[in-house]
Amino acid sequence: ANSSADDENKLTAKPRLQREGSCASLHNSLMRNSIFQLMIHTLDPLSNEGRFREKASILHKMAKQKCKEEGPTANGVGDKKLPNSSRVAVEVTPPMNGVAGGDQEGEEEEDEDQPLSLAWPDTPRKQITYLLILPIVLPLWLTLPDVRRETSERFFPITFIGSICWIAFFSYLMVWWAHQVGETFWITEEIMGLTILAAGTSIPDLITSVIVARKGLGDMAVSSSVGSNIFDITVGLPFPWLLYNIINDFKPVEVSSNGLFCAIVLLFLMLLFVIISIAACEWKMSKFLGFLMFMLYFVFLVVSVLLEDKVIMCPVTV
Repeated sequence: ANSSADDENKLTAKPRLQREGSCASLHNSLMRNSIFQLMIHTLDPLSNEGRFREKASILHKMAKQKCKEEGPTANGVGDKKLPNSSRVAVEVTPPMNGVAGGDQEGEEEEDEDQPLSLAWPDTPRKQITYLLILPIVLPLWLTLPDVRRETSERFFPITFIGSICWIAFFSYLMVWWAHQVGETFWITEEIMGLTILAAGTSIPDLITSVIVARKGLGDMAVSSSVGSNIFDITVGLPFPWLLYNIINDFKPVEVSSNGLFCAIVLLFLMLLFVIISIAACEWKMSKFLGFLMFMLYFVFLVVSVLLEDKVIMCPVTV
């Protein structure tokens, strides 16, 4: 009788998105997570009909659920004594804001989906943040159409190009102010570039990587970090040099830096150490791997500063 009841439960299990659906239908944990990740990656974020954010949120919440199976059999399917807590509760019907779920994460996604509002916030913490970012947010709000509004969706090319122009303007201010701070405190331009400017230009990449990683798009997070540096080297550096050459009758740009050759060699060594570290951690992101990355950056920073200050002499000078 028990075996027939188990067989009946296995046959009636419906592996589809529904409320209180038994997680035993997807019996293999690795296969379950792989299917969810594959489904998230195959969603079309550019299609309005696909409702990418809603579906990705639903699948992501299902992937995070823990199946507390008791007494698994050989094929990984639990018996009929599964507690009610082992059932996956997924809110399929989206609320009014179009975001699945009602937890804190859903509220954060709701704030991201809403158009920008300059209304005065309620809590003191938000009020302080409001005043700090107002000099940046206000010109963006005045000049760029908010594509999160239905009436402004068709103006997305203007918003895209305008955002790039504002990034260029803010980057110019950041470099200018960093240069002035360096001169005030007698810090060389090379050290400011290796520390303050390097961190300032990487923070946007950090934020975007964290956002897409939380949505389950780990490949996009890693490729963003690699692609941004490639773009900086192949476009960010030669484009202003090209403009300088055109304005100055193709006069060559003189670059002088202490230990430039050794710094380039050090970059290749750092790349090698990064690959070795990731391979040593079995190609998985963990806290230990993060600690290794911090240590490698600290070593690179110290050696680069010593090369620039001529504490360590590079045998090859450029």
